[in-house]
Amino acid sequence: MAADEDDYMSDAFLSQLVDVRPGVPMVKRVKDTLRREALHREKSVQNRQRSHAQQERDSRDAALQSSLSSENRGFALLQKMGYRAGQGLGKEGSGQVEPIPLNIKTDRGGIGMEEFKKRKAEEELESLRKKVQVKQLMEKKSLEDFRDRKKTEREKRQTEGDLRKSQRACEQLDSQKGITVPKDSWYWPEVINDEAEHIEEESSSEGSEDEDEEDLTPLDKLQYVTSYLRGVHFYCIWCGTAYNDEEDLSSNCPGDSAADHED
Repeated sequence: MAADEDDYMSDAFLSQLVDVRPGVPMVKRVKDTLRREALHREKSVQNRQRSHAQQERDSRDAALQSSLSSENRGFALLQKMGYRAGQGLGKEGSGQVEPIPLNIKTDRGGIGMEEFKKRKAEEELESLRKKVQVKQLMEKKSLEDFRDRKKTEREKRQTEGDLRKSQRACEQLDSQKGITVPKDSWYWPEVINDEAEHIEEESSSEGSEDEDEEDLTPLDKLQYVTSYLRGVHFYCIWCGTAYNDEEDLSSNCPGDSAADHED
C-alpha cells in the first residue's frame, strides 16, 4: 500500500463515513453529522481560548519577574530626576522600593467585595462564638442550680432526720426524769391518739409558751429541741452522749450543730 493511500480499515476513515444502513433514516444521519461537527468546533474554540489565556499568564509573569529598563518612559523620567534603580521613592529616598503588587480580579464581585466577605465571615464567627459562650453559661448555671437544689434537699432530709432523733431522745430523757408533759407538743414525737390530745390540753393549761407550730421550720424546731436537751439533760444528739453536767458538755462536745461534729 502506498503512503498517500488511505487505510480503509482505520478508525479515522470509518468515522468520516456517513451511516447509510438501510434501517437508519436520512434525517437522523444528517443530525448525527451536524452534532459531531458542532462538538468539533466547540472543542477547537475552547482549545484556542485556553491557549490564549495561557499565553497571557506567561507574558504577565515574565514581565513581573523582570525589572524596568530605561526603555520604559516612566522609568526614564525618574532617572532624569535623579532616581537610581533599587532606591526608595521620595526626596529622602525613604519611600516605597518595590512596585505595587498586581492583584488580578478573577470573580465578578465589585470593588470591596473581598473586604465585605471577610468582614461578614468575622461577624458570623463572632456571633457563633457568643452563642457558644451563652450556651456554656446556661449549662453551667443549670448545673449549679441542680447542685444547689440537691444540696438543699439533702440538708432538709438531714434536718428532718435529726429532728426526729432529738424528739425521741427528748421523750425518753423526760420520761426518765418523771416529766409526763413535753415542753411543747412537738418536743416529743407526734402521736395521733387520745393521749396526745390530753398532753396538748395539759400543756396549754400550764401556760407554756404559745408558739404557732406552722410558723416554725424543721430547722427551727431542731434548734429548740437540741437546746432544751443540752440545757436540761446535758445531752447531744450528734455525740449520742448524756454528759455529767454543763461543764462536761462544753468541754467534750464539739458544738451544738451537725456541722460542728463533721470530721
